Amino acid sequence: MDKKATWDRFYTESSSSTNTFKHFEWFFGFDAVRDFIMPLLQTKPHPDGLLQVLDMGCGTSALGPCIYRHSPLPVRVTCADISPIAVRLMQEHVQTKAIQPHNLFSRLEFVELDCTQLHEHYGCSSVDLIVDKGTTDALLRSKEGKWKANQVLKQCLKVLRSSGSLLQFSDEDPDARLLWLETEAQEPGVMAADVGVQEVGELRGMTYYCYQVTPRSIV
Repeated sequence: MDKKATWDRFYTESSSSTNTFKHFEWFFGFDAVRDFIMPLLQTKPHPDGLLQVLDMGCGTSALGPCIYRHSPLPVRVTCADISPIAVRLMQEHVQTKAIQPHNLFSRLEFVELDCTQLHEHYGCSSVDLIVDKGTTDALLRSKEGKWKANQVLKQCLKVLRSSGSLLQFSDEDPDARLLWLETEAQEPGVMAADVGVQEVGELRGMTYYCYQVTPRSIV
């Protein structure tokens, strides 16, 4: 599940099986995690513009567009995915639906992006919030994906502002995920982060968690 071709095939087959567009949600939709996301978008935008939000590995989820629709403060929501098929489907859907933002200055964009290379799209310390709903899970469960998951985490910490956060929504037990995050998010003299967890709830017999990673100043 760490291969671009796998996701291209998945979204091609999903879209060809129906004549009408339908969002595909990993785990759950926006309403289930709204209270974890929106409180992090309450600070006033920086003098240089909009609050920068990244939906990482967006697929055809409605998560990014929902943040765009509901944020009272101006945001630039970037929905990024390694699959150009998913990106195209979302672009076409949004153009057809003409989704309107809560704040007229907000912006919504869809980009093809390998999230192990976030620095190619963002500068250092330029993003306020990164939302990862199942992307890291898919990588960690792939045969060769753990290295990519480590790279994605490091890239996230590189592009996040000091006041920013990475939210990982996952069904992985805290005993495993916290250890991994606390280990991989630390690099002496280079980066450090604080890691916390909250339970999202139970759905279809599975318990889900929100892991919050926030950059910490290097001493």
